[in-house]
Amino acid sequence: MAQTHTFPDIVELNVGGQVYVTRLETLTAVPNSLLWAKFTQSAPADLPKDGKGRFFFDRDGHLFRYILDYLRDSEIFLPEFFKERRRLQKEADFFQLPELATRLAEVSKDDSYAEESGDPEEAELSSPVTVSTDRSPRSPGADAGFITIGYRGSYTIGRDIQADAKFRRVARITVCSKISLAKEVFGETLNESRDPDRPPDKYTSRYYLKYNFLEQAFDRLSEAGFHMVGCNSTGTCSYGSTDPGEDKLWTSYTEYVFSR
Repeated sequence: MAQTHTFPDIVELNVGGQVYVTRLETLTAVPNSLLWAKFTQSAPADLPKDGKGRFFFDRDGHLFRYILDYLRDSEIFLPEFFKERRRLQKEADFFQLPELATRLAEVSKDDSYAEESGDPEEAELSSPVTVSTDRSPRSPGADAGFITIGYRGSYTIGRDIQADAKFRRVARITVCSKISLAKEVFGETLNESRDPDRPPDKYTSRYYLKYNFLEQAFDRLSEAGFHMVGCNSTGTCSYGSTDPGEDKLWTSYTEYVFSR
């Protein structure tokens, strides 16, 4: 039987294409669960891995973050109007977390009753294993932190300032944060080529995204429980011509700060 110490203290997972970085003690927090069995009763070589050596599980990658929340704190906080409780219950069953699955099943039943009776209020759970829909900040822990999203854009304004400005495509969206947070939120859409092989507990300001839609980045941050806490922007005119008939090219740099 392989001992627990054969696995690293910081473990990288690929769950359905989503990358997670967490502690070994988190994965083994619930005795007799599937993850506890995989990471205490097996050797690293026995578990399937992806092309980058991450331990691979062919499950719903987006819902897995709630499984991790439960393993960390023995409770989870679901987003408002969360519609996937039954799917999350299936994930809890798969990962052999019976208490979580039972609580989710109870809430699902209460939701069904509320829909039939017209009562919009959600049931409160009496167990310490709480499923909540409030937006309270998470308790301090390994998963808390800040992520800064930055981008540089440009646009032209001609002589007729009433006309629509001609915006250019955002060239690159940069990510500044702790490595583990960036990988958890953005997964395979994160380009690590400018700062490869950096340990998960370190910070970087050199990562960027493989797409250039800010809303796509914001959606991922929202799904991961982040909220915007600040933003700033600067703009400069690149051309110094005084000819009023010549188009002016303006460039701007904007940063958005998110917290969880």
